[in-house]
Amino acid sequence: MAIDPEELNRRRRAREERRRKRQMAMYIRLAIAIAVLIACAVGIFFLMRNEEPAAAPVIATTPVTEPATEQTEAPTEQRASWEKEPVKIHIAAAGDLNVTDKVIWSGQTSGSFDYTNAFMDVAPILSHADLSILNFEGNVCGAPYGSETISAPQQLLESLKNAGVDVLQMANSCSIQNGLMGLTATLANIRAAGLEPVGAYSSADEFRQSKGYTICQVGDIRIALVAFTKGVGSLGLPVGSEDCVNLLYEDYYTTYQTINKKGIREILRAAKSEKPDLTIALLHWGSEYNEEISKSQQDIASLMLSEGVNAIIGSHPHLVQQIDFDEKNGTLVAYSLGDFFGDGTRGGTNYSIILDMEITKDYESGTTKITDYSFTPIYTLAENQCDGYRRVVRLENAISAYELNFVDKVTDSCYENMQFAMKRILERVNAGKETSK
Repeated sequence: MAIDPEELNRRRRAREERRRKRQMAMYIRLAIAIAVLIACAVGIFFLMRNEEPAAAPVIATTPVTEPATEQTEAPTEQRASWEKEPVKIHIAAAGDLNVTDKVIWSGQTSGSFDYTNAFMDVAPILSHADLSILNFEGNVCGAPYGSETISAPQQLLESLKNAGVDVLQMANSCSIQNGLMGLTATLANIRAAGLEPVGAYSSADEFRQSKGYTICQVGDIRIALVAFTKGVGSLGLPVGSEDCVNLLYEDYYTTYQTINKKGIREILRAAKSEKPDLTIALLHWGSEYNEEISKSQQDIASLMLSEGVNAIIGSHPHLVQQIDFDEKNGTLVAYSLGDFFGDGTRGGTNYSIILDMEITKDYESGTTKITDYSFTPIYTLAENQCDGYRRVVRLENAISAYELNFVDKVTDSCYENMQFAMKRILERVNAGKETSK
């Protein structure tokens, strides 16, 4: 399956147009400054010419010889690849979207659903990126909707697409909570909404056709996306359907002790055979509501990095965890981004981050790698904390709105919670580092 290249190219062109306008404005200012300098120089020249007699010309007393001409190569019509300017793109990644009663109710309107308001404040971040990804913990397989069935209406997917999301990680605890029929319906509905599911398949045949990965072209950069989960909600995949979800462990329905090294390597090496510029792994791993990074996770990360993975984006703990960036090698491991949107009732689950990774393709060195990263802290507002709507907001903006006494500012207690959330996000992201990025 392939992500719609037209949508990605549209974003890239919009981004380049904004960059071109900034450069044009700079060139215009520079041209004006040069013109002023030239005018001043001309004025000074004529003033000096009128005041002083012109100097006599110097006659050369030694013969002038023509410099020897060196033979040069014939010009080529096309520039060599190493002469091209480096290409940069930005990939946005968010954490878990949990399908629960409160999430479903947040989009209820008169007889229908509309989640536009829930994502309005973060849509600029997701839509301005060249590619946007999040982990969808739920199914879209019909009513009844809510926590008991973890099924959501189609409008939730459509609102995510409209907010700028491109890819949904579907290898997670909820993959087969409604059986293989629920998974099949969910994958079909995701694609119908214009999104691309990664890491789960409706059948063994579909897995074999996809080989367990997705390739997408973002401008000049070719990206391989893979997704794996530690388990599927303590369930076992039916006999003959074991390949329907990419798994991190062989004992995925019990103790999570034996890493599925063979299966992981097969998928990563199949993706590598496509010669992508970059490989991103979306991993549903770790322990819920726990900040600890396990030895097993470290082993999985080492295995994947050794197999050519450039970025690992983690989910499942529902809390923000540390980000390890290797600037020299251009690799990044984000152990958990936290909950993008959910109930937010348990400590630490009402705030998270949207990660932005800068990817640079350097034609001269022949490398493509992560050259920088940043993140935007976000917060899930409950209905009673602001204007009656459950929604995701940019944390820094909401804090500023309160301090500037905006009309729709958050409550006093929410403001205090937001300040604490900002502090904890920075501490968790930079865990193990002497200074924050």
